[in-house]
Amino acid sequence: MVIVAGHITVEPQQRDSYLADCADVVRQARGAAGCLDFSITADLLDPGRVNIFERWESQAAVEAFRGSGPSDEQGAAMLSASVAEYDIAGVRSLT
Repeated sequence: MVIVAGHITVEPQQRDSYLADCADVVRQARGAAGCLDFSITADLLDPGRVNIFERWESQAAVEAFRGSGPSDEQGAAMLSASVAEYDIAGVRSLT
């Protein structure tokens, strides 16, 4: 399993439009083979922060979906990014 997690920052007044522009990507990812979860969400405390969380069955599934990354418009809106991939060896349910 692979988890992609982190955050990006955008201008606070652009965050809502940035997130709206991400809706199609989220829809496509959730329908992609090997995607277990995918979300791009507004942070509750920081008005310029966008949280990223993805969970995939394998690295191959991530790579098959990923393509070339964010669109030019999305990339231009990002002020900073801190996102990483994590290879997961085991999972324990908390519920």
